[in-house]
Amino acid sequence: MSVRRLAEEQPESFAFSKANAVAAKRWIGKYPEGRQQSAVIPLLMIAQEQEGWVTRPAIEVVSKMLDMPLIRVLEVATFYTQFQLKPVGTRAHVQVCGTTPCMLRGAGALMDVCREKIHSEQFQTNADGTLSWEEVECAGACVNAPMIMIFKDTYEDLTPERLAEIIEAFEAGKGASVKTGTQLADRYTSEPEGERTTLLDEAALTKLSGGTAKPSVAKSSVAKSSAAKDGKAKKTGPAAKVPPAPEKPTLDSPDRPASLKKPAKPDDLKLISGVGPKFEAILNGLGIYTFEQVASWQKRQRDWVDGYLNFKGRIERDDWVKQAKALAKGGEAEYFRVFGKKPR
Repeated sequence: MSVRRLAEEQPESFAFSKANAVAAKRWIGKYPEGRQQSAVIPLLMIAQEQEGWVTRPAIEVVSKMLDMPLIRVLEVATFYTQFQLKPVGTRAHVQVCGTTPCMLRGAGALMDVCREKIHSEQFQTNADGTLSWEEVECAGACVNAPMIMIFKDTYEDLTPERLAEIIEAFEAGKGASVKTGTQLADRYTSEPEGERTTLLDEAALTKLSGGTAKPSVAKSSVAKSSAAKDGKAKKTGPAAKVPPAPEKPTLDSPDRPASLKKPAKPDDLKLISGVGPKFEAILNGLGIYTFEQVASWQKRQRDWVDGYLNFKGRIERDDWVKQAKALAKGGEAEYFRVFGKKPR
């Protein structure tokens, strides 16, 4: 591991914002008496999310809050590479995975794009201070190599051309509109590329996946090889029938939530976990513009929206109503108080 030191230029002071101070106390309270120093990593992460990097004054504040020797907090901050010890890009800090699977699949070419589009050296910002990059160890998406991570989101199955487009989008302040996860149009999460070779029983697969599995296009190469080895094809029963997808709710249904005329300043519905730019546009098209509207939905209305968006229960799992109530009551600060994290 390379030597990690604090940046030479440091701000004069640091203080947690009101919402982050509440979150810090909540984290400290999670540990039993005498073990409060265990909250050092969460507190440093909160400080980094607030400032963009971990400053020396922030380390000093955390040290005093936890009654912890300064050197101990400094040891944690300099040991874990998740902590940035100098300013990074304000719009995107691109972490390129350089471990073996990604390197074999073209990570070197991705780093060349970063050198061209951002800066020739790692940990250096571009001229506007909006972008920076670094090479990191395994980011945990080896099947979808090569990949990068920008803050908390991953972007996988990348080509140099696609990475250039992503960097340009973040530089233009449009990072929220970039698709996360795999960048292949015909891939679903981390399934193998090409035809499926396992879980070939469609009925069982549909049951396991809750109806979201895509049907296989052809018999697997494994099955074909086995049949060839036996010298004859095995007889199979009738193909299992995949249950039809439920019909989309109608717009004239009495369960549809009440709509509003677009207000002068609509709420940013993307702050609700589970709502991206695409779904916000759909909700706006249905006349849904405010957190108060979402917070007022009854079960039948939530079910209608869930079915219209084909979310398969996600609205209930993500508890849109609770999120919307917090945002309607006190914005991002109230959301942080309730959930202990920033919205999206």
